[in-house]
Amino acid sequence: MKPATDAIAARTTLDDQALLTQELSRIAGQLAPGATAVVDMMRLSGGASQETWAFRAVGSAVDVGLILRRAPGGWRQADGAAGLETEAAVIRAAGARGVPVPEVMRVLTPEDGVGRGFITRRVEGETIARKILRDAEFAHARTFLAEQCGGILARIAKVDVAALPPLRLSPARQQLDDLLRRWRGMNLHKPVFELAFRWLAERCPPDPAQPVLVHGDFRNGNLIIGPDGVRAVLDWEIAHLGDPMEDLAWICVNSWRFGALDQPAGGFGSREQLFAGYEKAGGRKVDPQQVRFWEALGSLRWGIACTGMIDTFRSGLDAGVERAMIARRASETEIDLLNLIAPRA
Repeated sequence: MKPATDAIAARTTLDDQALLTQELSRIAGQLAPGATAVVDMMRLSGGASQETWAFRAVGSAVDVGLILRRAPGGWRQADGAAGLETEAAVIRAAGARGVPVPEVMRVLTPEDGVGRGFITRRVEGETIARKILRDAEFAHARTFLAEQCGGILARIAKVDVAALPPLRLSPARQQLDDLLRRWRGMNLHKPVFELAFRWLAERCPPDPAQPVLVHGDFRNGNLIIGPDGVRAVLDWEIAHLGDPMEDLAWICVNSWRFGALDQPAGGFGSREQLFAGYEKAGGRKVDPQQVRFWEALGSLRWGIACTGMIDTFRSGLDAGVERAMIARRASETEIDLLNLIAPRA
């Protein structure tokens, strides 16, 4: 960032910090019985499309860690997101089905004065994928995480759709068509991407007869993990209805293995362990070829997203170096796609 932009961003964060502390202190007792104020308001770095703040609700005998998920600037809704009120309702429905999620303490109202969002109880644990895959603290957990994730995905797929707020239906053909339109609109040419679109079009599965809840971004990095395994599933903002094989595939996309290439499921296990956990928990019989389709589609989607980030960087909408660095990863997804759709004998 330029120095002036840095200063504006820092000032904006401090202004928001003061506003959130002041307004949420008014309702502290509703966030945690006995609390009289909120303290230590701090914006976290995670969350590309929503703001995430950590704070504590405190009183003479109360000290509760909480997390605020808020729309950017308080009110703007991110493109493609279900909406924060909807996200909170989905989290509650998933939790009722046995999915490990943070407890939703409050959905914000206009009277709260801080914008749109919701507040959850803070769950302790690790989200940084490289630590989860390398630190000795998680060595035992890595032996069963893939199977545990499969079981969690089975429970997500079993959430009663009738108990959910309205969600978009997003089957494979629609996603493929939408992605192709986006790619054509970028007016770029990558032969591997063109080959992938043709391969996917020839193998696109039919729309599911009974669409289920799909998390949409279930992967290493969106899970809070401790030595005892998965403690909470985060980032439900793009949840939708569709094919459960989509979630099984997304956690296997090579970009989410964080260098542990020989462990397809999140960098900590095999596809076989993941699928076994899914079926053992009551999920339908896994079709490996269908999962392969979704894994290829996921790799292509991420590759196109990476390609587009250089425009975001150049335009100045996000002048942080992270966008430019991620844009370079598009070439990695081309290798991933070739390994999936044209593997060497």
